[in-house]
Amino acid sequence: MKYRRKLFRHRDPYDLKGTEELFLKAVRENCAYVYKRCPGYKAILDDAGFSPERLRSMEDLAELPFLPTALFKRRRLFALPRRRLPLVVTSSGTSSGKASEIGFSVGDLWAGLLMVLHICKLRHLISPRPCHYVVFGYQPRLGNRTGVSKTAFGVTLFTPALSRTYALRWKNGDYLLDLEAVQNAIVKHSRSRFPLRFMGFPAYAWFLMKRMEEQGVRVRLPKGSKLMLGGGWKQFYAEEVDKSAFYALAKKVLGLDDRDIIEFFGAVEHPIFYNDCERHHFHIPVYSRVLIRDPATLKPVPNGTPGLVNLITPMDVGTPLLSVMTDDLGILHDAGECGCGLDAPWLEILGRVGLQDIKTCAAGAAEILNKVEVSL
Repeated sequence: MKYRRKLFRHRDPYDLKGTEELFLKAVRENCAYVYKRCPGYKAILDDAGFSPERLRSMEDLAELPFLPTALFKRRRLFALPRRRLPLVVTSSGTSSGKASEIGFSVGDLWAGLLMVLHICKLRHLISPRPCHYVVFGYQPRLGNRTGVSKTAFGVTLFTPALSRTYALRWKNGDYLLDLEAVQNAIVKHSRSRFPLRFMGFPAYAWFLMKRMEEQGVRVRLPKGSKLMLGGGWKQFYAEEVDKSAFYALAKKVLGLDDRDIIEFFGAVEHPIFYNDCERHHFHIPVYSRVLIRDPATLKPVPNGTPGLVNLITPMDVGTPLLSVMTDDLGILHDAGECGCGLDAPWLEILGRVGLQDIKTCAAGAAEILNKVEVSL
């Protein structure tokens, strides 16, 4: 995977124009590797009449068969034996209880580490100064393999962690939300000389800040404190609030300006680290490319047009995540529409949709995999 190594070592994480040829070579390399080692992925590409050799230009990325995220919740796809996958994580699951299971090889994890280091350097997130942490997410435990819990814990390694307080605590065989303990920790750490960093689901952060507002609790956190958000609103989508209201409440009860609020975007099925810029836009890093597709035809649409979000990356070979179709609705904006100085287009997520096209595509791919399993 020499082209992947070169891509993830590239010093400028937003130099898309300068990495087009390298990105294409890395995608073709990944496709050929997984095609030979994953019967299920090979069956899907063969059924579509597609081979890795067809990836000759950046335009060919649109022809690469995509796998809906729903497919990973129905079938386990691995290109390597489980013994060669040091990390296997799951998604948070759906209302039906189904969750994706994604494997990472040593090379996948190394590429991911380089990616995080390059991007975090631009946002000054890595520091030798110790911090206290409040995690709006799951308390780690041996049986919890969700990607979101591992990501949240990983973020607490950006600095030396003096303490970690979790909003979701494991009690009596289940995770329970304990906002009182979180609020007590915030008040306590507001008197510390070390910064306090938050990480996790924005919904729980919002519920905590509303609780503080209602109780008349106000704090001014130490300099260098940051509110880092990721994972989306999940089942609390009905309670999702506008960013301006969220930032205003953070200023009111925590004393944090919007420059101290940092958002992340990603998915277990697409483990790329999207970190917002100073204007809170998710610019596309060199490690991925994004296509927006028409919900009716699934054909790519021009920048500025809303549609389904198709994410492409050559990072992972443990599981075939080369091209993944999400159930997110989004818009890809030109770089110049931001004004932050990063020369890369940026992705705006409009919301989540449940389209029959995506369900049908996942079901069709699953049928192909059934035939493969019978023939093995």
